[in-house]
Amino acid sequence: MAHLLGGESLHLEYPTRVVFDSISLGVDEGDRIGIVGRNGDGKSSLLGMLTGHVEPDGGRVTVRGGVRIGVLEQQDTLSDDETVGHAIVGDLAEHEWAGDARVRDIIAGLVADLPWDGRIGILSGGQRRRVALAALLAQDLDVIALDEPTNHLDVEGISWLATHMRSRWPAHAGALLVVTHDRWFLDEVCTATWEVHDRTVEPFEGGYAAYILQRVERDRQAATIEQRRQNLARRELAWLRRGAPARTSKPKFHIDAANALIADVPPLRDNVALQALATARLGKDVVDLLGASVSYPDPDTGAPREVLHDVQWRIAPGERTGILGVNGAGKSTLLGLVDGRVAPTSGRVKHGRTVQVAALSQRMDELDEHLHKPVRLVLEALRTTYTFGTGSKAAELTPGQLLERMGFSSAQLSTPVKDLSGGQKRRLQLLLVLLSQPNVLILDEPTNDLDTDMLAAMEELLDSWPGTLLVVSHDRYFLERVTDQQYGILDGRFRHLPGGVDEYLRLRADQRSRPAPVTRQDAAAPALGLTGADRRTAEKEVASIDRRLHKLEGEIAAVDERLATAHDDYDALISLQRQREALTGESATLEERWLELSEALES
Repeated sequence: MAHLLGGESLHLEYPTRVVFDSISLGVDEGDRIGIVGRNGDGKSSLLGMLTGHVEPDGGRVTVRGGVRIGVLEQQDTLSDDETVGHAIVGDLAEHEWAGDARVRDIIAGLVADLPWDGRIGILSGGQRRRVALAALLAQDLDVIALDEPTNHLDVEGISWLATHMRSRWPAHAGALLVVTHDRWFLDEVCTATWEVHDRTVEPFEGGYAAYILQRVERDRQAATIEQRRQNLARRELAWLRRGAPARTSKPKFHIDAANALIADVPPLRDNVALQALATARLGKDVVDLLGASVSYPDPDTGAPREVLHDVQWRIAPGERTGILGVNGAGKSTLLGLVDGRVAPTSGRVKHGRTVQVAALSQRMDELDEHLHKPVRLVLEALRTTYTFGTGSKAAELTPGQLLERMGFSSAQLSTPVKDLSGGQKRRLQLLLVLLSQPNVLILDEPTNDLDTDMLAAMEELLDSWPGTLLVVSHDRYFLERVTDQQYGILDGRFRHLPGGVDEYLRLRADQRSRPAPVTRQDAAAPALGLTGADRRTAEKEVASIDRRLHKLEGEIAAVDERLATAHDDYDALISLQRQREALTGESATLEERWLELSEALES
């Protein structure tokens, strides 16, 4: 494969530290490279040096003649007075860019909801980001460098971007460099991973999953070498003291494959223990949304516009649910119903007596009163502890120990909160929320500003959290990692997704492919729905499903009561949990069938 660009003996330093020390690397045609590492270790600086935006203090960057390089930086460089269309296609005539299938696909995938002739200045930060990404992708480039491209993209947009980047160039052509904390995107797109750490760059083959397996093996080998060195030192010391060489055997390790490496790793979560703890803390009633609908006045006409329609959701103790939806679908409104900030326009919301809801907001309001305090003083004011783990492995952690587990060093404890990085503030915010002892935790885009290592630390922390967890996130990897089920908001309706994110993407694709809604002139056309005997049969089946769902609700409640009293009987807990999973599975299947029949009867 032909060489495109590279760096030789690159050195970069700032007044307070050395970022890179004599690193050499190259990018060839066909490379799809993901760049990972802790916040502040130099990922963006590395991207800047290779693309010519950052001048190294030593070494040189080489670029093959004629290679075209495009960069998406984290900073917004768009002009407020420019239009969306001009920012993307420049001065090209409409027939020129409209005749390019790739440009049409980019516009449909990223900016279809934005006014083509609208000014950039009226757009939100997320919309501007999408315009900048579309403008870059619309160019004919050999190397594309993306710095956090998935920021402000929803799950659907990230899926589109992954598909586009996989198919953009022919095989073994072009190159991609991407800095991102989105692990699903790394796995979908990248064929190699560069880890930036300790002033160097270490290459790994494959995407994120392959990188993690190789890193674990690397660390195991390093531990083995260190153990051998210590054994040798001990033998030498014994010889010096006793005058004879010690006779010891060396440990031997062997891993046949990646599966053997993780074969003895326990499950991520002890769902039975967490379920029992959650039921004990919450009882059987958490939050019930019963036929809840929410409408807001339309900003243009003033007429009521329904955001959520007839939401039926009984949140169970210990439930771990991910919520999907496009921007503006009503996810924040739904969370507002759960925590009491939003009142339903119709229907009702019922909160259990013991429910204590806490939310990790996107705005980090929890830190406002602490901005000028050092982190140490914030921790000293917290007079509580946090239980990490379950069962015999449970441990009581002080706020300082918990923050250390979340990646804070002792030196950072003296830093004023206002001077922390975005990722550090996010971790401190999570600490304050957890120590408020909620039993229902809402996480609204919790992965913003966190690197992959810190995301893993947060996931480990949440694995031991014994309460009800509701997560809104565009980070597919995180969402699937910390939740056990997913729901979606589609056309104002809240529905269960047994197939998870893949089902949501399929439903969204179906939604986009439907014909336009019937206009007023078409209103007199006859409805194409069930008629005659088919309608009567469907109505009978709906009534039967209603009766069975009501019965299942009682059976699940009875199992929950037995779970709450079976703390010490492990076999009983296992049996009851399996019984509950079977009942909830049947309930989900029936609900899907009920929705299908209801839609057919309404059409």
